Amino acid sequence: MIDKIKDNILFKNLNQEDIELCLSCSNAKLKDYEKNQIIFSQMDPPKALYVLINGSVSVCKDTPDGRKYIVTNIEEGDIFGEVYVFLQKADYNYYVVANGNTTVLAIPKEYFFNTCDKSCNAHSLIIQNMLGILAGKAYYLNNKLQLLTSGSLRQKIAKYLMDNCNNTKYVKLTMNREQLSAYLNVTRPSLSRELIKMQEDGFIEVDRDMVKIIDLNKLNSAL
Repeated sequence: MIDKIKDNILFKNLNQEDIELCLSCSNAKLKDYEKNQIIFSQMDPPKALYVLINGSVSVCKDTPDGRKYIVTNIEEGDIFGEVYVFLQKADYNYYVVANGNTTVLAIPKEYFFNTCDKSCNAHSLIIQNMLGILAGKAYYLNNKLQLLTSGSLRQKIAKYLMDNCNNTKYVKLTMNREQLSAYLNVTRPSLSRELIKMQEDGFIEVDRDMVKIIDLNKLNSAL
């Protein structure tokens, strides 16, 4: 289990002994689920932060007509439910379901509010890491909000590329076209057409998952 979670940002700068101490001190529990079993529902009170050890889970909401809408999928080693650890909410806004045989580590939320009587350094580090995770999520959502309010599709694409070029003329796409279109809140055909137009207009060159920015000033002027 330690090998599955040691590279998670929640355990950054903690060695194996530190992680074992934190899990013991927090009274964390391993829980097994079968396919389609609910890990927590929308009516449940938030009680823990979850780390996916094995398998995969989907974060879902149901539409008024009874259809299941998948918000996102969680992969092994990732955490979920972390925002609700600090929200003063009586229940969740979504539910999480196992996609197959799944093992989850549940860390009680109380562990993240105060250090224990031993005042161990590992406990303080994990709380700092948790704050870093929440800050990173807030930064990501702020950037996405700016992106979605950019205006035209060309402006959205230009902002996405400028935000991810890291002072170079190349952007490696970490999402496929379907995922990127969902991220930009547009249809996949619309995204493909606009990328072709931007290439024809001399803004960019697209080669599979690599985008070369031909003219940074020109792309910046599209914002």
